[in-house]
Amino acid sequence: MTAHPQDPGPSAGRPLSTAEASAEAARLIHEAYRQEAPAPTPTSYRDPTPAPAYGTAAPVVQPDSRIVPQWAAGVAVASIGVGAGITGLGCGAWLALQGLASVPLMGVLTVTLPLAGLAAVITAAGAAVARARSASTTNVYEGTVVQRTEITSTARGMLSRSNITQ
Repeated sequence: MTAHPQDPGPSAGRPLSTAEASAEAARLIHEAYRQEAPAPTPTSYRDPTPAPAYGTAAPVVQPDSRIVPQWAAGVAVASIGVGAGITGLGCGAWLALQGLASVPLMGVLTVTLPLAGLAAVITAAGAAVARARSASTTNVYEGTVVQRTEITSTARGMLSRSNITQ
């Protein structure tokens, strides 16, 4: 702002008119949005000059001598094989399910109704055989019958125990 902080301004003791208030507002807005310096420039820079070489010795070939443990190579090969196998099984299942999805309802019923009839016949035959096996037999036992029942109960504190001896 151009005014001194202790300067009372144009309204020293009296209210501003509408025109003066509009002019003062325009002045304040103009000062607030005034650019005193140009917009900042980008702060990154790429130097195009090549990096300097260090020393005068010729470059030396450095052979690749990494050693992979045999177990790690085996695990890698096995995981590739398992992944390829699972992918093949998944593709086969997808193809089979795509083929089954294209079968109409009449085709499904044509195939499954004879199987359902055969299952019903087998279930009925099994029930008949089970009923025939459960023929009642009457057992007659002869002799004296002795029946003894002794009940002992021990209750102490929170735990209780009952023994029945026959």
